[in-house]
Amino acid sequence: MEIISIKMDKEMLKRIDSLVKDNNYGTRTEFIRSSIREKMSRLEKDQIIKELMKLKGSSKTHTTDAQLRKTRIEVGNELLREYNLK
Repeated sequence: MEIISIKMDKEMLKRIDSLVKDNNYGTRTEFIRSSIREKMSRLEKDQIIKELMKLKGSSKTHTTDAQLRKTRIEVGNELLREYNLK
């Protein structure tokens, strides 16, 4: 693991300390790592949604609801595998 250092104002540190205490985190570092993981996960999910939105309406042929459902499931599973979310 590499060490990084960041500067934060006192108010933000007070808020972090309060959240650490209220949510049973052991340390500020544990809280910050968890927060970064959550943010990364959210950004990856947002990227998946953007990719899916690009596909919306791209079919030029008439398809049944069952075919659409099957395709959505296949595309969703493919994106989950690509982003290691499953």
